[in-house]
Amino acid sequence: MIPGRGRLAEAAPGLYRGGVALPSLQPRPDPPPADLARAREVLAETWGYGDFRDGQAEVVGAILAGHDVLAVMPTGSGKSLCFQLPALLLPGLTLVVSPLLALMRDQVAALERLGVPAACINSELTMDERRRVDEALDRGALKLLYLSPERLSQPATQQRLARCGVSLLAIDEAHCVSQWGHDFRPEYRLLGGIAERLAPRSRAAFTATADPTTQGDIANQLFATPPRLVVRGFDRPNLRLAMAPKQGRKRQLLEFLEPRKAWSGILYCASRKKTEEYAELLRGEGFRAEAYHAGLESERRRAVEERFQREDGRVVVATVAFGMGIDKPDVRYVAHTDLPKSIESYYQEIGRAGRDGLPADTLTLWGLEDVALRRRQIDESDAPDEIKRVEHRRLAALVALCEAPRCRRQTLLAYFGEKSEPCGNCDLCEGGVELVEATELAQKALSAVLRTEQRFGLEHLINVLRGEKSEQVLRFGHDRIKTFGVGAELAAKAWRGVFRQLYAAGLAEMDIARFGAWQVTDAGWRVLRGEVPFQMRREALEGRRGGERERRRAAPVADALDPAGQDRFERLRALRRTIAEAEKVPAYVVFHDRTLLEMARVNPQDQLALSTVPGVGAAKLRRYGERFLAVLRAGG
Repeated sequence: MIPGRGRLAEAAPGLYRGGVALPSLQPRPDPPPADLARAREVLAETWGYGDFRDGQAEVVGAILAGHDVLAVMPTGSGKSLCFQLPALLLPGLTLVVSPLLALMRDQVAALERLGVPAACINSELTMDERRRVDEALDRGALKLLYLSPERLSQPATQQRLARCGVSLLAIDEAHCVSQWGHDFRPEYRLLGGIAERLAPRSRAAFTATADPTTQGDIANQLFATPPRLVVRGFDRPNLRLAMAPKQGRKRQLLEFLEPRKAWSGILYCASRKKTEEYAELLRGEGFRAEAYHAGLESERRRAVEERFQREDGRVVVATVAFGMGIDKPDVRYVAHTDLPKSIESYYQEIGRAGRDGLPADTLTLWGLEDVALRRRQIDESDAPDEIKRVEHRRLAALVALCEAPRCRRQTLLAYFGEKSEPCGNCDLCEGGVELVEATELAQKALSAVLRTEQRFGLEHLINVLRGEKSEQVLRFGHDRIKTFGVGAELAAKAWRGVFRQLYAAGLAEMDIARFGAWQVTDAGWRVLRGEVPFQMRREALEGRRGGERERRRAAPVADALDPAGQDRFERLRALRRTIAEAEKVPAYVVFHDRTLLEMARVNPQDQLALSTVPGVGAAKLRRYGERFLAVLRAGG
């Protein structure tokens, strides 16, 4: 049996069914309407792009044709444009429901620089600012209005909006509506009823992380009839995936982070205390690092968010409280000090890197103690039993990914029901994985579990296998059982690798209610009886630490440029930073890295040439063109 394959096969189907009756949604793309040609013109004029990305034309076309849409598209695929562009072509107002204030604020700032009349209503507005927004609504001067679900649920807000004539209701982060989603927010459940009262021409819901069960629940909650479903896969080929067991976690992280010091990144930790500890550690190593967690005062959290958005080369050390509202496209890495809570959470969190489509790196460190903690959290939660079963399956799938014997991207996409070839952009593809016959080792480990009556944790079992006469081994007489010392040839680190692989393959489990005692599963009994062989990764068996290659590699963002082009790119970034600080907006609101890279590559010398660079629309050309041309002309 190959480790991981059984657990993934077990996890995904059960998760998808979920045990409830949900609508069967099938992708039903519409033929492009006639006015999609006009949409392309607006795309070029306003955003500076010559054509749509994959999936965007289908969503935009369906909305313009008056259909409801549920779009499941990877992070970084341009979901926001799918409702922002139709808003310019439809009569009346487009409402955008967004979960966090920071996301609304930054998207409005970006739209304003594109010349698009947009605003948001939130608790941060002064009375004068709110009055100006209300006046703009009454005049019909706004095309997009961003609101939180809580704000939209207020009767007074709904009454005012009903008078404005809502053409499109766009719901971002739509997985928040589903109890099967990983970020369930009860207030999202109100949006279906609100949509009935506002009666928009179309409803459109967007998410990057919704398996078929979650898709069905979103459709039930938000739409009166089954929506058009546009699914564009889960692959993020620009993200390099890497995972490693914890073996000197601080050293592993510093080796990963050091080559990336000049870039922006996120380091996720499992607790508030760890965010403070690691932020202090990184500052001592010369990083511009700050902690972020729900225990901080709101003003401090906002200040951290704003500095991260507006400045290059910052790292936020955060709990999962940070991220959903951050639309920073040039995050070049995401690292985890601990195992995420599920495979969906992992996908969502690493998806915050490389939203601009340029190369970005990820690293996840994990240990079996993380699994024990997460299982305990699931078991002690107030969730219904069916939800707990789903969460256990999701966790099992993530552990299988950590100990995967093949391309990580293949394993990850297989969980979401997609097939792919080996990616060449993960630690397993780059380093190669050698599987070795390990049936006898598995039998020794499983026998130790059984002969100690399935009552003991990992370190005790390793002591038994290695013949270590610890106080506990002697107290329970385990120095006299047949498996005592049968694994003395392996170091303790190697045995930990064996047990990780056994767990990932579903051959053994930990009983959290009994302090992490190991137990043999039915699949483990088959290996123990010699009915099924077992293979494992040589790297895990040898106890080699992960991360050696991470120290030497960083995302090659500007590698395609010659030395003169790289110099132009850095000078363009410096100008962008100056402008962003002066205008008090995130740097990407001025121009994305991808746009600066193209400027540096083609080196335009006049307004006409600059206007052909993707991402330079008419409004930005007028606003910023001469300043960027001055930098390019000065460099030759």
